[in-house]
Amino acid sequence: MATQNLIAPGAPGIAPRWASSAKSGVGTAIREESRVWFTVSHGIVNEVYYPRLDQANTRDLGFIVTAGATFFSEEKRHASSQIEPLAQGVPGYCLTNTCLEGRYRLNKTIITDPQRDALLQRVRFEPLNGTLADYHLYVLLAPHIGNCGYGNDGWAGEYKGLPMLFAQRGGLFLALACSIPFAAMSCGYAGVSDGWQELNTHRRLSNTYSQAANGNIALTGEINLTASHGGFTLALAFGVSANEAGQLARAALLRDFDQAENEYVRGWQDYQARCLALGQVNASGFDPYRVSTAVLKTHEATIFPGALIASLSIPWGMTKGDEDLGGYHLVWPRDLVESAGALLAAGDVGGARQTLFYLMCTQEADGHWPQNMWLDGTPYWYGVQMDETAFPILLADLLRRADALDGLDPWLLVRRAAAYLVANGPATPQDRWEEDGGFSPFTLAVEIAALLAAADFFEQAAEKDAAEYLRQTADIWNDHLEQWTYVTDTELAQQLGVAGYYVRIAPLETEFAPSPATGFVPIKNRPPENSNAPAGHIVSPDALALARFGLRAPDDARLVNTVKVIDALLKTETATGPVWHRYNEDGYGEHADGSPFDGTGSGRGWPLLAGERAHYELMAGKRAAAVRLLHVMEAQASPGGLLPEQVWDAPDIPALELFNGCPAGSAMPLVWAHAEYIKLLRSLRDERVFDLPPQTVERYQRQGITSTRTSWRFNHKCRAIPVGKVLRLETLSPCRIHWSVDAWRSVTEVETADTHLNVHFADLSTALLPPQTTIVFTFFWLEAQRWEGVNYEVTINP
Repeated sequence: MATQNLIAPGAPGIAPRWASSAKSGVGTAIREESRVWFTVSHGIVNEVYYPRLDQANTRDLGFIVTAGATFFSEEKRHASSQIEPLAQGVPGYCLTNTCLEGRYRLNKTIITDPQRDALLQRVRFEPLNGTLADYHLYVLLAPHIGNCGYGNDGWAGEYKGLPMLFAQRGGLFLALACSIPFAAMSCGYAGVSDGWQELNTHRRLSNTYSQAANGNIALTGEINLTASHGGFTLALAFGVSANEAGQLARAALLRDFDQAENEYVRGWQDYQARCLALGQVNASGFDPYRVSTAVLKTHEATIFPGALIASLSIPWGMTKGDEDLGGYHLVWPRDLVESAGALLAAGDVGGARQTLFYLMCTQEADGHWPQNMWLDGTPYWYGVQMDETAFPILLADLLRRADALDGLDPWLLVRRAAAYLVANGPATPQDRWEEDGGFSPFTLAVEIAALLAAADFFEQAAEKDAAEYLRQTADIWNDHLEQWTYVTDTELAQQLGVAGYYVRIAPLETEFAPSPATGFVPIKNRPPENSNAPAGHIVSPDALALARFGLRAPDDARLVNTVKVIDALLKTETATGPVWHRYNEDGYGEHADGSPFDGTGSGRGWPLLAGERAHYELMAGKRAAAVRLLHVMEAQASPGGLLPEQVWDAPDIPALELFNGCPAGSAMPLVWAHAEYIKLLRSLRDERVFDLPPQTVERYQRQGITSTRTSWRFNHKCRAIPVGKVLRLETLSPCRIHWSVDAWRSVTEVETADTHLNVHFADLSTALLPPQTTIVFTFFWLEAQRWEGVNYEVTINP
């Protein structure tokens, strides 16, 4: 007989950690009445989110089986697991967990209640050796309410006579109840007095505790196998009080499970019926396309329609505590727009439009978006990435060209974002991987495409002068792409037999000089700080964005050369197909011995990059190669069809669950990867890249437009311009420019023009000046009525 105690000993428990990111399933009811999301890994429920996608409230919820004095089995460690969808495209699951010793089997159906804030599991315990009477079954729940493992209160109680286990922290409550009342309940501190410790030591709850306050706690309930005949339902419900959570748990249990399941399935099937039919079921038993559309919608917030977080997982969660959730339960504007484009590609026009509306609601007053943010728009990281300001313009343009705005007017969004781009571009403080700042091919491609798309909106709004300025700025930046990011005659180029290649990112301090062969090439190209790579040797698949966004043809010799370098440095063959790393010297990933990333590590291959490469191959007319890479992405998914952020591309380490070509320990699912997969399917069906901006293709590939200008601005002070170019000076305030071409013997003055985009400019008449002319200039600031006090120089070179 268990000894009942009041207060559990061992406060506050061991340091809390999160669960593995190796998810096999994610799910939620598609109805707005349910504000609960769940994840599945290793055959059990892990994080459960309520009332928002960015708020996890549990670490995990699984079962322990004991028998006699010797048998102890925790299903997540001591059972094999198989997962099946309730139906294709429905993120509800049937799990079959079979004891590795052949003693028992657990069959579970997992959904959320479509009508209330509750998670439901219908469970059947089957003895494979012996009878029900030989076993004891316990459910173990680790609350981590409000994204915190510490500071949780737990207690054993009841609601209207039904025994329940409760927990609360910070005004949020949860209740765990069983359709067959628990035979015993206990609350304890993790690692000291929790149910796992009791069962591992005694094979039964020899001591039970009714309260565990302010700590890392665990709740344990014994299932009455005899009374349930091995079949029962668990409800985990949430509320703003214990009674609310208890009432919702009891209501969820009183409702017929089959009815709840049928309603859950119908809701998702109705959604999937509105999407295009682009996929098919593969050997995994899942349709990867339907999995992907469900993943995207599962990651959408209920009370913030159109907002999708990056992932319902915590990379290397088993090593992360309260202090380090990571940035994946947040909205990243770049990932969000990529996902919205995928929704549109799948036929979910309304979903894509909702995302644009959400971006309209969360745009900062100056026109940019935070690097990432909570669902309500509160910034999390305060870095600035220029592509994340450019991408929403491209989404607005994509919807406009599809005639899918349906009364939604994104004009103010486009105007503010375009103004921010021209005032703060072209270089970015950080690249798309949130790391080094400078000139990035990817960011430049997105910025230039966005400026041209924005110009169309300005034209439509009868702001023709501003539209012309945006196009001129795009032309200037496009002309400088090679100057800023393409290197020639490096040691690496010589080794690989290519003339040159695009670098991942060129530091802002890079100096440039003209070259008769290419116009401009760097004369000093320093690698990012903390890199041991030789100058000019940091490369990335990001250069493929120049084709993806229409700035360069896929058969452009410079891109072809870069692809050779990318494959030489970044491509790895795995058991499931090729993968590409983000860039050489990347340190984001497990260490060589398989230990988790801890701020340092070794970069691993990204399935997302296989999708981007497939789009490049399709553009290059190599459809078969694109199809092969589509199947590589499918092969690198989890058993439930979820695409990981990275795959393990080294020899197997079974003890760490690392297998070549299979998901590694980073985020899974990565919503961005699923978005790329959907767009790739649509692109293959249409025989063209779905989200390719037409403006860049028309202007730079078909018309071959180049700029007659070179710009100088305070955030990028060019030191030389080619002969025949006009020098455009751009400032953020109105001014009078005082300039000379003969060492101040004669002086010309010109006032800047207002673009009405937070930028003022003046074009100096330098196109006819001979080589070696030095242009000297300074500024008189009209609003402040003062001189700059510094002279600047630009030299005209051949």
